[in-house]
Amino acid sequence: MHFASDNSGPVPQQILDALARANQGYAMGYGADAEMAEVTERIREIFEAPEAAVYLVATGTAANVLALSTLAQPWQTVFCTKPAHINMDECNAPEFYSGGAKLTLVTEADKMTSEGLRAAIEGEETRGVHGPQRGPVSLTQVTEFGTVYSLQELQAVCGAAKEYGLPVHMDGARFTNALVSLGCTPAEMTWKAGVDAVSFGGTKNGCLGVEAVIFFDPRHAQEFEYRRKRGAHLFSKHRYLSAQMLAYLSDDLWLENARAANAKTALLAEGLKAAGAHFTHPAQANMIFAALPRRKHQELFAAGAIYHLWDGLLQGPENEMVTARFVCDWSVPEEDIRAFLSLL
Repeated sequence: MHFASDNSGPVPQQILDALARANQGYAMGYGADAEMAEVTERIREIFEAPEAAVYLVATGTAANVLALSTLAQPWQTVFCTKPAHINMDECNAPEFYSGGAKLTLVTEADKMTSEGLRAAIEGEETRGVHGPQRGPVSLTQVTEFGTVYSLQELQAVCGAAKEYGLPVHMDGARFTNALVSLGCTPAEMTWKAGVDAVSFGGTKNGCLGVEAVIFFDPRHAQEFEYRRKRGAHLFSKHRYLSAQMLAYLSDDLWLENARAANAKTALLAEGLKAAGAHFTHPAQANMIFAALPRRKHQELFAAGAIYHLWDGLLQGPENEMVTARFVCDWSVPEEDIRAFLSLL
């Protein structure tokens, strides 16, 4: 009954097998391996972007901050939401890797709106040389609260950014979970909506540790390469990143994993609702935020369930409602979900 994080699950055998194959013999380093060429072509095909620049790194933080540092000058500010991973969970890495660019919080909610973004943009560049200049917009899909921007919402936010000539970055740590939730194409959820760069996540959806950074305008390619190397995120034995991503994108494994995770989350959400849980946000992908009485959390933890309390402690008044985060990855056994629900 493990619902703590989609970082906690195992790696599919297809990816482990691909790593074993990559481990045979010799290959050129630093991204010159044959597998990387295949990855690039596959991602270009999937995103309908034949000129896209494609790079691999090992972590989501590296993908986000290296992409943003390529899009932002040190004297600019990055527009994001307060819950954004780049604001809450990356230890000031965006500021560090960009050489000092700050973050401007558009909203305390998980999603920004076009109106809110315009207001935040208008609030910057008001002090001439003394204040930060307007820089890229970064949004998260799936959001940090488990919700999904619709295509219309993405188009509206990107449209507002383009009114001011600002590039848009998408933190897609759970990109594929959002994609299968919307039932759209990768192109529709990115460059066709106005997104300029994507952190295309693999780790949370089954990979051992690999993320792709995609620039739809290849003019960013050379600067990103310098920043990746200077930031110590260029793997010498790069083939082990390439092998993961290639296996992930083969035979629709990336889509199957996300569909499985979303379906299992829907089953969990249905059971939680039936048990009277109060949802703080709609469960639209593979992450749930729901409140239960503290005594119920105590019983669940005592029975061996693993998940994170979000806004309270395990000890306290038994009837007080405490919100928790529940996440399903591709591998969670359905019988574990049913066993968990039987305890409610």
